[in-house]
Amino acid sequence: MTRSPSSAKLYKTDTDNHRYDLSLWRIILDKPPFGVLIANLGTPEAPTAKAVRSYLREFLSDRRVVDVPRLLWWLILNLVILVIRPPRVAKAYAKVWGPEGSPLMTISRAQQRALAEALKAEYGQDIPVSLAMTYGKPTMEDAGRELRKAGAERLVILPLYPQNSSSTTAAVHDRYSNAMAPCPHVPAARWITDYHVHPGYIGALANSVREYWAEHGQGDRLMMSFHGIPQRYEDRGDPYPSQCRATAAALASELGLNDEQWICSFQSRFGREEWVKPYTDHTLEDWGKAGVGRVDVISPAFAADCLETLEELDMENRETFIEAGGKDYHYIPCLNDRPDHIGMMVSLVKENACGWF
Repeated sequence: MTRSPSSAKLYKTDTDNHRYDLSLWRIILDKPPFGVLIANLGTPEAPTAKAVRSYLREFLSDRRVVDVPRLLWWLILNLVILVIRPPRVAKAYAKVWGPEGSPLMTISRAQQRALAEALKAEYGQDIPVSLAMTYGKPTMEDAGRELRKAGAERLVILPLYPQNSSSTTAAVHDRYSNAMAPCPHVPAARWITDYHVHPGYIGALANSVREYWAEHGQGDRLMMSFHGIPQRYEDRGDPYPSQCRATAAALASELGLNDEQWICSFQSRFGREEWVKPYTDHTLEDWGKAGVGRVDVISPAFAADCLETLEELDMENRETFIEAGGKDYHYIPCLNDRPDHIGMMVSLVKENACGWF
């Protein structure tokens, strides 16, 4: 039977009725359809040796980050690393610390606010968004209490790591599980494990590079530098390095670069064992010696600028390149709270909250 246009307007499918009923009950109960938990690594609370030592102790004690036998690692960590590194790392933080705190914290809070505003515009009602750090504050417990207070009984969990690694994304999962362990009512949760070749992510990266080139010109080569991990992590199945390479290739393709114009490299290694190669600092040194005039550097592994980008990439590695004979070094900032980056996050949330609104 063919329905008239007027009767079609009145007709609702079972799914439509279900959605209508859910929306009505949420209005009555004044509860959001779901909440969003965004997570990042963490940061010291101050650029001091004491604060850095406290942060590093928690960070480097995680088996996901360092999997050396516990007794041996406890001795190395407490008798060597936490004695030597905090003063040096604190000086590095002091170079990039702002009036509102560390860059990572400042930008993460801006992302939290922008995502909440964008989700409200998308859904027509408040969707609570909380921020948690795997190490340091705000803790997973802090974020959980905040979301519970807002009435969220379903969560979309978005670790702000485009590429999935056992040392980052899996560490968020562990920390979240530990935080939820004492709870009598654990909320339903949907996890976003990675978005390394998501069209919105690659598009936002490409936009940021094109905008930078439009203002500053284009360098001879584009270096896409990712945080490194030990080679043995990849050997035993960690997907991170392959996802980094896929991100770099997708961005190069989007920008129309040939193989001579770009490279995927890895930074931030420590210790004596072999890490995933090529190394960012060694590559920059080689390029400087080879007479490469200008290099543009971007770090698609980081959703927000932090110590590893602002101090290591923009300062230390700039010096490495110039001292080796390079002429011009340009750092392209992370996506941070750019509108297209926030728009990509909205897309991720919508894709994973399907059926909850």
